Amino acid sequence: MFFRMSDFMSKSHRPLIELQKVARNSPLPDRVAAVLRGRYGDHAHFNRKNPLDELLFIFCSTKTQESSYRGTYAALRGEFPAFSRLAEAPAEYIARPLVPGGLHRQKSQAIRRTCDAIIARFGRLTLSPLQGMDDAACEAFLTSLPGVGKKVARCVMMYSLGREVFPVDTHCWRIARRLGWVRPTQKDGHCAPRDMDRLQQKIPPPLRFSLHVNFVSLGREFCKAGTPDCGNCPIQSLCPMGKKSPAR
Repeated sequence: MFFRMSDFMSKSHRPLIELQKVARNSPLPDRVAAVLRGRYGDHAHFNRKNPLDELLFIFCSTKTQESSYRGTYAALRGEFPAFSRLAEAPAEYIARPLVPGGLHRQKSQAIRRTCDAIIARFGRLTLSPLQGMDDAACEAFLTSLPGVGKKVARCVMMYSLGREVFPVDTHCWRIARRLGWVRPTQKDGHCAPRDMDRLQQKIPPPLRFSLHVNFVSLGREFCKAGTPDCGNCPIQSLCPMGKKSPAR
């Protein structure tokens, strides 16, 4: 069963009846994962295998459309093909290839500060030592970097280090809420760090990669923020919200 009694008892600040309602109406993750894997095939959204590359890729993607950030990332790596060159570059030089993607000054400064922090820890610009760390130590180091929160840290861990974590981006948060898998703890409904932990704990580790990448695809195609296309959604029959909308 998706929700265990221990889940209910450990969250005394919430009414038990509310959590029971969520459990009763929500589909199991394995059923959702199977449908979405058949639809999207676990497409990894062009994320990188090298952890430092992945971190740079994420910096380039901040508040930027995919059609733009893939190009700016390629331009950045073209300008600095060796990490040793990036390690020595001033922020204003880093900013130049980032201009087409927008926010180039903010992104370049974030990259510069992060590079400095990595060099201070490991002696050179590399994230290879993360491979020898356990998940807790890996996440702790990544979240100690400037501008890196749990979502970014877990993206690096999942895509580049093969860790069974569940990064919660805007698509994952929106879809999980509509499926009834999690309720926000914040009044404005945003995903707080403890909400990320709660949602990750409810998803079996072997399903985390698949559900994350396919939630991103689903969120872009059907389960959009403003006007979701529930009638054509592949998991409409599994979703409490989708069941209230007529199929097409």
